[in-house]
Amino acid sequence: MGTAVTWDDYAIAWSGLHGGFDPRKGSRIVRGWVLTAYKIGFWLSKKRVSPMTVTTCGLLICVGVPAAVPVSLLLAAVLVLVAALADGLDGAVAVVSGRVTRTGFVYDSVADRIGEAAWLVAFWIAGAPGWLVAGAGALSWLHEYIRARAVAAGMSEIGVVTVAERPTRALIAGLGLAALAFADLPWLPPALWAALQTAGLVQLSVVVHRALR
Repeated sequence: MGTAVTWDDYAIAWSGLHGGFDPRKGSRIVRGWVLTAYKIGFWLSKKRVSPMTVTTCGLLICVGVPAAVPVSLLLAAVLVLVAALADGLDGAVAVVSGRVTRTGFVYDSVADRIGEAAWLVAFWIAGAPGWLVAGAGALSWLHEYIRARAVAAGMSEIGVVTVAERPTRALIAGLGLAALAFADLPWLPPALWAALQTAGLVQLSVVVHRALR
């Protein structure tokens, strides 16, 4: 599609990659975020930055989060937010530049899971119990695994936007690490992560059952 992609073209393509949800009909926050990603993605595509380059940069930033914890929890929090921004931009660059590929889709998904694992490791380094961190991670991986298997089994869309999607995890990771700079409660962010993932699994399981029965 190249750099001639308009906002409407992008919104339609984005919808096709996100279970049919039209960002133009979403809330101001969702619409504003997707529109911003489109504009930045348009600029990056003009600079010939590839989608995989953006994904790789986001992944490297995620991996740097645990290393930043001993230096500064606030720095670690900022890195999470920058990584979350990159996560939204790789897809924008792919759509705007006409470089949406199945390989890129798989790579992006794998990078997301590795990045989330790095965020959880950061909580462990900050003092959270290992069993709690591992449990929170297992729940989020199960969330994504169930959805992927349901789609493979015939569910035509993402099913439902749960309370535990990746933006929620990024928000907990970023704000949680920032909060730990002022309050010594390292168990709280991963506990909140686990609680929301549990609720999300219930939501997703109900929808998957209805879609595939």
